[in-house]
Amino acid sequence: MRRTAILSSLFAILALSGVSAEQGSYSVPRKARGALDAMSGDRMRAHLKFLASDLLEGRGTGQRGGEVAASYIATQFELMGLKPGAADGTYYQKVPLMGITTESGTRLGLANARGSVPMRFLEDYVAWSRTEERTTDQKSDLVFVGYGIVAPEFGWDDYKGVDVAGKTLLMLVNDPPSPDPKFFGGPALTYYGRWTYKFEMGLKKGANGVILIHTTPSAGYGFNVVQNSWSKEQPFVGRAPGERALKLESWITESKAKELFHLAGKDLDKEREAAARRDFHPLPMGLTVTSHILSKVRPVETANVLGLLEGSDPSKSREAVIFTAHYDHLGIGKSEKGDNIFNGAVDNASGVSILLELAHAYLEAAAHGARPARSILFMAAAAEEGGLRGSQYYATHPTFPPGKIAADLNIDGIQVVGKAMEYTFLGSDKTTMGPIITWAEKEYDFKNVPDPEPGQGSYYRSDHFNFAKVGVPAVSIDQGDKFEGKDAAWGKKVWEDYNENRYHRPSDEYDPAWDFSGLVKLARISGAIGWVIASEDRLPSWRPGDEFLAARQASWKTGS
Repeated sequence: MRRTAILSSLFAILALSGVSAEQGSYSVPRKARGALDAMSGDRMRAHLKFLASDLLEGRGTGQRGGEVAASYIATQFELMGLKPGAADGTYYQKVPLMGITTESGTRLGLANARGSVPMRFLEDYVAWSRTEERTTDQKSDLVFVGYGIVAPEFGWDDYKGVDVAGKTLLMLVNDPPSPDPKFFGGPALTYYGRWTYKFEMGLKKGANGVILIHTTPSAGYGFNVVQNSWSKEQPFVGRAPGERALKLESWITESKAKELFHLAGKDLDKEREAAARRDFHPLPMGLTVTSHILSKVRPVETANVLGLLEGSDPSKSREAVIFTAHYDHLGIGKSEKGDNIFNGAVDNASGVSILLELAHAYLEAAAHGARPARSILFMAAAAEEGGLRGSQYYATHPTFPPGKIAADLNIDGIQVVGKAMEYTFLGSDKTTMGPIITWAEKEYDFKNVPDPEPGQGSYYRSDHFNFAKVGVPAVSIDQGDKFEGKDAAWGKKVWEDYNENRYHRPSDEYDPAWDFSGLVKLARISGAIGWVIASEDRLPSWRPGDEFLAARQASWKTGS
C-alpha cells in the first residue's frame, strides 16, 4: 500500500513537471530521421555565403541589406513550401521600431568645484537618449548605487529607500560576486546583472539617467564591442504617449570611472568592494552630470520572417515548437583596416543557414509522410543586435499563445570549424527537457556540457530569453570546446580568437575554407530534439523554483 502511494505520487509529479516517466523511450520516425540524415552542408554554405556577403551590407536593421536578407529568407520558405506564418497571411511579421542614432555633437560633462573629467564621445563613453527627441539636455547630481539591484529573494537592495528621482545613477555591471550558487547564481550571471536590467531599474526609480562602468570581465566583452554597437543606429520599441524615458543611458570606460571617483575624493576599487556587501548604501558623488544628447530619430520598420509547418494531430497542431535564429547584424560602421561592413558570418548567418536547412529537412520528411504532431514555426528574428527587439515583439504579439508554445530552440553564433563533440544547451538545466537532451546525446554521439562562461550571462543575450520571460521553455544551442580530432585547448583558442578579433567586427566574414560538417551535425541534433518535443504528449515546463515557472503556469491557466 505504501509502495503504491509513493508510485502514484511520483507519476503525479512527473505529469505536472512535463517529464516522461520513461525517459529513454524517445524516437524520431524512420522517414524523418532519413530527412535529418540527408541534411546538406553545401546548401548551408550557399545560404551563409550569400547572407554574409558584402552585397547585404551587414544586414543592418531598417537598412537595405537587412531588407534583402528578410526577402531572401521569405523566398526560401516559399520555395520550400512552408506556409506563411504571420497573422496577416504573409511571411512577414512587421516589427515597428524607432531608430535612434547618437550624433557627434553629443556631450557628457562630469564636474565639481575642484574640476572636471574630460570625456570624448565614442572614445571614453557612448551615450544615447530614449526620449525620441532631436536634442535632450539634462543636469543632475551623480549618485553611485553599486550594482543598482533590488532583489528581495536574496535580501538585497542597493537603494535602501533613498530617493534617487531626478538623479543620474552610476552603476556596476554584473551581479554581486559570490561562490554560492543560491546567491545571485554564484558564478553564473542572473538577469539582475544584465545591463538592460540596470537601465530598467533606473527608469523605475525615476532617475534622469544611468551610467554603467564597463570592464571586460563584468560585461563579457571589450569596450570595442560597446563602441561598435552604440556608434550606429539602434532600434527601440517606440514609447506609448506619455510614457517616461531615461534622458541619458551611457557606458563609460573603467579608466574614466577611476578618474571621476578620484575627482570626487574617492577610490573606485574600495567602493566596488563596499558595493559587494549587503550593507552598501547609495553614495552621493558630489559631481554634477551635464549631458547634451544629439539624436537622429526615425521610424524603422523591420520584420520577423515566419514560416509554418502545420502539425499532423488536430488536437495538437494549435501548439508549436519554435526554431529561432536572428538574421540581422550591425550593418555598416566604423572602418577597420579599410573594411566598414560588419558581415556577421558567424553572428548569425550561421544560425540562419541552419534554420533554413531545418525547414528543408522537416518539409522533406512531410513529403514522405512523416510530420510531427505539433506545428513547427521557423522564425528568423529581426533586430536581435539592437536588444532582442524582434523576439520581444513576437513574445508580446505571438501567433501561438505562450501557453501553446512547447519550446523555443534558438541558434546563434555557430563556429564553422568542423564537428563539435560537445554542445551547450543554455537553459536546459532550468527546464524539464533534460531527458530529451540526454537521449539525443546517445543518439548523436556528443556530450552535453554546462555553460563554460556562466559569468557572461549568455542565457539573457539572445532571442530565446524573450520566450522565457513569457513562460516558454527556451534553450539556446551552442558548441563547447571539444571538436572532432582536436583537443579542448584548440577549441578554446577558436572561441577566444573569435571573441577577441571577430565578434562584432568587420572581420566576421565568410571563409571558403570553412568546414560545414559541424553545422550539419548541430542541425541534425536540433531537428531531432525539436521533433521529439513536438511529438510528446505533455508540454515541457520549467523546473520547480525556476524564475520563469510562474509565467508558464500563468500562461496555462489563462490559455494565453
